[in-house]
Amino acid sequence: MKRAPLLVFFKTQSTDLIYPELAQQVQLNVRGMNRLRPCRATTFYLVEIITPSSNIYPDFSLPFPLDGSDFRLRSHYLLLMSQSLSWNRKDLIDVEPLSRAEIETIFTAATAFKKAMEADNMKQPYLNGRTVVNLFLEPSTRTRLAFEVAASRLSADTITVTGGASSLTKGETLRDTARNMEALKADIIIMRHSASGAPNYLSKVVDIPVINAGDGSHAHPTQALLDAFTLLEKFGSLDGKKVTILGDILFSRVARSNIICLQKLGAKVTIAGPSTLVPIGFEAMGVTVCHDLKQALEDADAVMLLRIQHERQTATHFPSIGEYTSSFGLNKDRAKWLKPGAIIMHPGPINRGVEIDSELADSAQSVILEQVTNGIVVRMAILHLCSCAYHKQAIKLPV
Repeated sequence: MKRAPLLVFFKTQSTDLIYPELAQQVQLNVRGMNRLRPCRATTFYLVEIITPSSNIYPDFSLPFPLDGSDFRLRSHYLLLMSQSLSWNRKDLIDVEPLSRAEIETIFTAATAFKKAMEADNMKQPYLNGRTVVNLFLEPSTRTRLAFEVAASRLSADTITVTGGASSLTKGETLRDTARNMEALKADIIIMRHSASGAPNYLSKVVDIPVINAGDGSHAHPTQALLDAFTLLEKFGSLDGKKVTILGDILFSRVARSNIICLQKLGAKVTIAGPSTLVPIGFEAMGVTVCHDLKQALEDADAVMLLRIQHERQTATHFPSIGEYTSSFGLNKDRAKWLKPGAIIMHPGPINRGVEIDSELADSAQSVILEQVTNGIVVRMAILHLCSCAYHKQAIKLPV
């Protein structure tokens, strides 16, 4: 008997789409019929799998869990999801204005780029003929290089301008610097600045997309997004997961952006460290403030270490580096307080022997280098999406 095509109904924000023979498109091992519960993702919902006759398919199986909220499950539907992706922001200044749906759109694109990269399909054509300017007016290694690699992988021409090499040292205003870049036909500006709010200001004075690569103590949206992407790869879903951020919270733009991003994805966030760097006022952001390291680590699914932000501190907030390490540094003995399966993260740069021992930074629990790699594909996704929004182009992804 000839089998009838398998029909899968997807609900997006605007319309319902029907895809025949999904099994062949995403290589599922489908031998029967069943219903899947709706996904909690807001970009699309897997509503049900229907076959015309129950006796055609005697049983049903999938090579992964049937939880539609699972990020790993959603990654199997990239081909279909890319046909319904929506993104309307030309700038990325902060994670706070982003909805969960928008965050998941970034992750969908990042997953597509990562799968292509793992298949040795390194170069994508989406920014061919475009010029991306990295305007880095504050020191950076990982973020600057990741953006350069991301733009290159998207086939863009990349120019990096540092503070010492710009006319800002001659008295030129930031506005004039940016407007001149726009006049030189730059297509995207990626900006890092020591002043909070500088990328937001820049986005108001130029028409082209502006991406915030970190501004003062305010925000570091791409770091928070790549951290959340890494967590999703490990856990599938962040709903109900407990993440402890340990270190200098007061002066950390990474901490602020991560708190907002992780909460949008359903995680419960604890911040920990000395009271001078983790003031109780952070409870207003909906986090748990903890000054007891053992308590902060015991029930965490992930712990994110942060370095001391000496360059932003105007006063001493603890007696010495040695005292901070003895009280809040993560070492081999304290790592035993973590539950099995907990992972260790760090946005870098790492001060080995201060906030974390070298042995732990290089251990099997650590996903620090995975964060670095994911920084490329998440930034590729952001550059691609913002460019599509600016040029009013349909979003296409590698398949």
